[in-house]
Amino acid sequence: MRNMRFLGSGDQRAARFWPTQGQRPPPTTTPKFAAQAIRRAYDSGWKPVHYLSSVGNYVASVLVPAGIDKSIGLISTQSGKDPTDPIWTDDPAMVEWRAFMKKYYPDGDLANALNITGYSSAFLIVHVLKQCGDNLTRDNVMRQAANLQNFATPSSLPGITLNTSPTDFAPIKSTQPVRFDGKTWVRFGDVLGL
Repeated sequence: MRNMRFLGSGDQRAARFWPTQGQRPPPTTTPKFAAQAIRRAYDSGWKPVHYLSSVGNYVASVLVPAGIDKSIGLISTQSGKDPTDPIWTDDPAMVEWRAFMKKYYPDGDLANALNITGYSSAFLIVHVLKQCGDNLTRDNVMRQAANLQNFATPSSLPGITLNTSPTDFAPIKSTQPVRFDGKTWVRFGDVLGL
């Protein structure tokens, strides 16, 4: 991770870094291995500033198996709402999602972030198809998918929208720094661009 440049300042600076032009992004890990790394670092007595990839920051499937007490202080980023976070209990989009789950997938785990991700992905697909109008050819579907402008899914965090272009298909261009407090991820600093 040589030659890294920091984005933001102060507390934000510690939360999010990204490689300089032409470098590869920091390594990421899947949930199982993230949980193992968290547990191993804690059990060994090593207390580094621990940055956790957003791919492996799920409370139910990573932090609980790693040990909630061992996860306190972890720093990560999020672009979507964590379904286990009580801050979203009365959020209209999350209330609607829980009603959807109760009706169509009553056995589904509300703590599993993949369920809200699937729900939000369906909203994105519907949005692209609406942009297509009556022209549902493959070329037009691809053209519309490559022209998303400031679209927020039901699970998007405030200030995070999806944008694509014909030369950039990655829809998420920003993220929110978060720190785990032993119960939930707590947002801090500003939304950062990637």
